[in-house]
Amino acid sequence: MRKLASIQVIKEINSIPDADQIEVCSILGWKVVSRKGEFKVGDLVIYLEIDSLLPVSPWSDFLKSKNHPDKPIRLRSVKLRGQVSQGLLLPLSILPETIHEWKEGDDVSSQLNVLKYEPSISADLAGKVRGIFPGLFRKTDEPRIQGEPNLIEEFQNEHVVFTIKMDGTSGTFGNIEGDHHVCSRNLSLLDDEVNTYWKMYHKYNLKKVLDDVGEFAIQGEVCGEGIQKNRMGIKGHDLYVFNVYNIRANRFLDFHEFLDFCSQYGLQSVPVEKTCIFDYPSIDVLVEDVQNCIYPTNGGLGEGWVIRPVIERYSETLCGRASFKVINNKYLLKHGE
Repeated sequence: MRKLASIQVIKEINSIPDADQIEVCSILGWKVVSRKGEFKVGDLVIYLEIDSLLPVSPWSDFLKSKNHPDKPIRLRSVKLRGQVSQGLLLPLSILPETIHEWKEGDDVSSQLNVLKYEPSISADLAGKVRGIFPGLFRKTDEPRIQGEPNLIEEFQNEHVVFTIKMDGTSGTFGNIEGDHHVCSRNLSLLDDEVNTYWKMYHKYNLKKVLDDVGEFAIQGEVCGEGIQKNRMGIKGHDLYVFNVYNIRANRFLDFHEFLDFCSQYGLQSVPVEKTCIFDYPSIDVLVEDVQNCIYPTNGGLGEGWVIRPVIERYSETLCGRASFKVINNKYLLKHGE
């Protein structure tokens, strides 16, 4: 689970050129601007990630909108005096009184009523609800490299695949004992001729595919007009597959198995940027490199990459599947994300 608000240690503090009042702190793999002298290296602080939705509260009062003072506050990437800042640092003193002794890594999202920002979706995506997301499927939520800095060392010298992260909405299409489910990120949906997820199910004849392969889940990004401002310039709607999961074997297909599966059943995979030996010495180098990411659909600035081993494996760092994303800061700043 992503820790939107957590206890972390300030690893490093650096000055910002031509800035007298602010400096930049390093938290995990993130860079966060704070007031000069407010914190020191080694301090335990509360770190709130970008895309956190903060409640209206005395501790968040300085961030609230003048025009909408009662509206929850979304944390975004910003640039201050030329320095990208991602997140917010606050002292432990804002936490409710407790006998608990906080330590590095503790999740305090619930204590502060911090939620994850979820973009609104159109009625064609919301659909009619059948039920909750089936427990036999795996939800799609890649960790960001900045939140898991040890992955840089773990992935060193490994044969990996970089795929382009398409900016749409994730859909899951699966078969459980012959019962087909079409799902948004959190819900199973009823068949509806106007629902975009179900349109993708019919467009790619996923009934036949899932009947043929049995208990599998196919996951992909549903992209196009009316979805996330369609920054890829796609006409209509399309599905870009990024996972194929064998439910009974409890495993994702390896990269080459995945490509063969998509080819056999006429499915379109997410664009592959490259396969290579992972040799990035630091998060900063990787974050710099991802700024070269572009969408093949229209040549526009790309959101980022998802990076995985060519051969699927367990990650000791993540305590789960070895897979992470690196997001393009230029993209975040351009689109106010």
